[in-house]
Amino acid sequence: MSNAREAEVQNLKERGNACVKEQKYEEAMFHYTHAIKLDPQNYSLYSNRSYAFLKLQQYHFAMEDALMTIQLKPDWTKGYFRKAEVESQTFRFSEALQSYNKALSLQPNEPTILEAMNRVSRLLIKDKRGIADQQIPWLGAGVGIILGVIVVIADYVFTNKPTLTMQHPLLMALLTMSIAMLGFGIAKGFRYFIKCQRKSLLEPPVDLFGDNKEEFDDIETEMNNEKEKHPKYSKAQARQRFKKGKSISGKH
Repeated sequence: MSNAREAEVQNLKERGNACVKEQKYEEAMFHYTHAIKLDPQNYSLYSNRSYAFLKLQQYHFAMEDALMTIQLKPDWTKGYFRKAEVESQTFRFSEALQSYNKALSLQPNEPTILEAMNRVSRLLIKDKRGIADQQIPWLGAGVGIILGVIVVIADYVFTNKPTLTMQHPLLMALLTMSIAMLGFGIAKGFRYFIKCQRKSLLEPPVDLFGDNKEEFDDIETEMNNEKEKHPKYSKAQARQRFKKGKSISGKH
């Protein structure tokens, strides 16, 4: 790579870093992308862009750049650290701990890595006790039973002729069980929804062009060719061409 191109890459990298400090992550991403086009083997550019994507919550692209960093520089700590950060943000705490451990093996006793590992370990324990806990659906069933009992008590207290407790005790039991099962189903569905939502965080975004991307590229190429065939002129150039054409027609 020539010295001029190397200087341009460094300039773009510094501009991207400055944008990151100002929290202008979209602009930083564009600077890093431009630099990568000039120097596609520069692993630090992928690492920096991974961080920008992470801040933009573009987790799929952040992970892609983290993996590319590791591929280009397998013995560099920051590649595994970037990967762990993406995994942590997408609730893959076990995988994040493995990536942090790999980073720590390359740079032992690094305070930043140790602090991140402690934070993710706490999140993993909390997550196991929370949404990922198997007892959540049964908790929903318990809430349903309580609501069913409240309905029965309200029927007995606030109505002149209780229908559930006095006339239809079997209906009372069925109503309570139905509400309990409804609570169980809602809690289990919510737990499943959260799992699916977390899983989708690292999935690639929808390709809006799909199979028609080549067709759009062809249209764009044709439009560019048309522009080349019919160049635009400034007002001064247009007047000169008009005068030139007028003088030629006058000679005839």
